[in-house]
Amino acid sequence: MTEYDYDLIVIGSGPGGQKAAIAAAKLGKRVAIVDRQDMVGGVCVNTGTIPSKTLREAVLYLTGMNQRELYGDAYRVKQDITISDLLARTRHVIGREVQVVRAQLLRNHVDLIQGTGRFHDEHTVVVEGRARGERTSLTGAFIVIATGTRPARPAHVDFDAARVLDSDEILRLEDIPSSLVVVGAGVIGIEYASMFAALGTRVTVVEQRERMLEFCDPEIVESLKFHLRDLAVTFRFGEKVANVDVSDHATVTTLVSGKRIPADAVMYSAGRQGMTEDLDLAAAGLEADHRGRLTVDEHYRTAVEHVYAVGDVIGFPALAATSMDQGRLATYHAFGEPAHDMLALQPIGIYTIPEISYCGSTEAELTSSSVPYEVGTARYRELARGQIAGDSYGMLKLLVSPEDRKLLGVHVFGTGATDLVHIGQTVMGCGGTVDYLVDAVFNYPTLSEAYKVAALDATNKIRALDRFAP
Repeated sequence: MTEYDYDLIVIGSGPGGQKAAIAAAKLGKRVAIVDRQDMVGGVCVNTGTIPSKTLREAVLYLTGMNQRELYGDAYRVKQDITISDLLARTRHVIGREVQVVRAQLLRNHVDLIQGTGRFHDEHTVVVEGRARGERTSLTGAFIVIATGTRPARPAHVDFDAARVLDSDEILRLEDIPSSLVVVGAGVIGIEYASMFAALGTRVTVVEQRERMLEFCDPEIVESLKFHLRDLAVTFRFGEKVANVDVSDHATVTTLVSGKRIPADAVMYSAGRQGMTEDLDLAAAGLEADHRGRLTVDEHYRTAVEHVYAVGDVIGFPALAATSMDQGRLATYHAFGEPAHDMLALQPIGIYTIPEISYCGSTEAELTSSSVPYEVGTARYRELARGQIAGDSYGMLKLLVSPEDRKLLGVHVFGTGATDLVHIGQTVMGCGGTVDYLVDAVFNYPTLSEAYKVAALDATNKIRALDRFAP
């Protein structure tokens, strides 16, 4: 048997890498995790999920958006909001999260090797430190690649980190732009569009497709578009950018259709690129696709049987939550530890203003599959908690089978959507029916009560149908 320095080497300390390393440590294995000093916690903590969601909370608090229903449209916690006000909270949370990651690794006796890792061969990772010529060579029986992604940057776009930016650089702005063009109406693009619109920035969203967030429930998406338009967001669907002209003080985005849009800045949200270019994958017998992503089997194993890959670097669904379980399951498979596969029923959360979250099927999917369903809806404005919170626009929608009364999908729009969705997810995952929600007692006043209201709505409709049953 070959003796290796470690039983497991993990390249990348984001959610997937952390959970892979800690799972191995819990099994009594010798573990090392490799990442750059400025990237402990990975993309999630430093440039992705945590900074953008913290920025969103800062925007909501300082603009007083959630209180305007009660105190009027002019209400603001701070009249003149600066980029420093927003980023102070972001920097604080990032610092605390990095400390948490370091403490977890230390507590579980995982060696944190700081530097840039690359393959020397299929069992050896060379780590190059910050000092010139500083190199460390590590060998591992198993290796997990969890390097994450970075914003994709189209070759024809001249990014300058000041006027034309990607979604990482938007967090390093020196001033809040008075106007902004967002190219791409995917999740990241729409999240940032809603944040800057809430700050008072005039936002124009350019999307070459005819719809945005096509995987979401159309009614929910229409509700979001209504609210964004109310914040003066302009949508240009079916349009493609031909050119962006940049001066010292502004930009002009020219569309293929001939439209010209002046703005202080332009943010491109053109998808993500796997960060594998520095790994020297060929030395390990691996190859990435044109987006830098790796192909894995159902156990997250690459073409090299002792090398695994997890998280955003393997593509869809590219969520922090799923990445964590992928890391854990990859480690369990490597060391022969029994484990249940990840459940197919997974929630999707979109941190726009307001939030969107759903789990299960959409109406469009059920219709195209010829699956009968009934809809139960609850409006926040009908809930006491909705009035207390000042949210009159929120809604929760249940899709219910009229045949066996099981939940087929749950869709939430409004305050707390990304938390509320888990109730429906749990009922669906346990095979529960709408009758459970009808009979359950929910705390009052809460937003969770929306489940009971929606369940009663659905069952009343099913009862009406049953009267006409042959």
